[in-house]
Formats: sequence, C-alpha cells, structure tokens
Amino acid sequence: MNIRQLIRQKRRQLSPTERDIAQQTIYQKIAHHQAIKTANNIAIFLSFDGEVETKPIIEYLWEQNKSVYLPIINPLEPKDLLFLQYTKQTSLIKNKFGILEPELNQSKILPYHQLDIVFTPLVAFDQRGYRMGMGGGFYDRLLANYQAQQILPIGLAFACQKVQHIDNKPWDIRLPEIIYA
Repeated sequence: MNIRQLIRQKRRQLSPTERDIAQQTIYQKIAHHQAIKTANNIAIFLSFDGEVETKPIIEYLWEQNKSVYLPIINPLEPKDLLFLQYTKQTSLIKNKFGILEPELNQSKILPYHQLDIVFTPLVAFDQRGYRMGMGGGFYDRLLANYQAQQILPIGLAFACQKVQHIDNKPWDIRLPEIIYA
C-alpha cells in the first residue's frame, strides 16, 4: 500500500469522537487566526473522502462576512482550477472526481490573484510543510507563485496525516502553514 492510500485509510478510520475533537480544535485555531480575521476573499474546498469537515468553517466565514469561493475544474483548461463565489443559494454539481462544486457561472468567478487565503486540501504532509495531494497537481500549479500574489495558502488536516518526510519534487509547493489537530 502506498503512502497516499495508507494515509487516506488512516483518515477514514478516525472514530467519530476522534474526528469531532480534532475538528473542534481546528475550528478554534481558525477562529483565532489573525490572517483569517483580516481576509476578505477566502477559497476553501468541500470535504471529500474523510477530509476535515469544511461546512462549519464555511458557515463561520459567512458569519464573519467573508466572501467564500470554491474551486471548480476549468472546462477550458482541465488541469487548472477556477474559483466561484459560494453562497447559501449556490447550486452544486458533482465533478468528474465525484466532488461537489458550483455550476460554472462566469459572473461568479474571482480571479485567483484576488484571493487572500486558499485553504488547501491534502492527503499527507510533513514538518517542512510539503503536502501530498490526490495526485492531480491542481494545487501545486495554482500555488506556484502564491508569494508574488500575496496569497496565504493554509493546509487543513488531521494529525494522523502527518508523515516523517514527503519525497517532494521541484514543482511541489511548500505550504507556509498547516492547521491540524
């Protein structure tokens, strides 16, 4: 079993109590995070395959009057992501990976460089901040120049997803911060 499969299995095997305790800690860290308090445009993902549950985070961001954006696969550039505004009224559809995303609406797209924070999904991560995603490279391509854009990527994970070392490649992006518990 490879590292990606092993960590996904570990994540899915968390008991409901372990999951709840960890998520409450993560939510508290988000509520007290200075960069999140001052951000306006925040991209986040909808949880999939045992990831940290993001619906409570989204609800919190809405309560704080933040504009929330979800990624969709760009139909014209299928290796890239677009970010569409997400509200309580947004209708969602499943993409080719079975992940819910907003229906494409040109008027709801926010150019990537206007995002303040990008919450980044991950399968595994190490102490240095390197992450292993699902293997599509979407976030590595997206975040390639995040410093120049003044965007803060923040990973979300459970402690069981931390590994000793990610065998990173030159194109892999090191996250400056990962919130986990």
